Amino acid sequence: MVGDNVEVGIYPIAKAIAQAEEQGLDLVEISPKADPPVCKIIDYKKFLYEQKKREKVMKAKATKVIIKEIRFGPNTDDHDYEFKKKHAEKFLKDGAKLKAYVFFKGRSIVYKDKGEILLLRLAQELEEFGKVEQMPKLEGKRMTMFIAPKTKK
Repeated sequence: MVGDNVEVGIYPIAKAIAQAEEQGLDLVEISPKADPPVCKIIDYKKFLYEQKKREKVMKAKATKVIIKEIRFGPNTDDHDYEFKKKHAEKFLKDGAKLKAYVFFKGRSIVYKDKGEILLLRLAQELEEFGKVEQMPKLEGKRMTMFIAPKTKK
């Protein structure tokens, strides 16, 4: 047990409890499986407060992943494609992940190859801003591709 004016050593549990009460603090069991069990005299409420504070700071420092979506059709016009590509560039520059997908309506599913070519072209043109995390993959009526932003050095 370690305290402000307590010498380090092994104490019987009754003596440890008495010392904790004398200092107006709590006796907290740190390692119950050790032989003898390891205890510490601390202010338990203050300990919990500081622990919550540390967790809050860690949570604030954690990076939040933002995913932006861009939708294409299999027959997307060049002008529309360029317009959406500019948005994709902006998203990647801002550090967001990009989910580009081609949505096939009705019988347009026969143009799977056009959709894949469109997504691969987008990936190639955005190569300097991000790298492909998942190649185009058909899931139902959607062909999806993920692009992650390049890390800033």
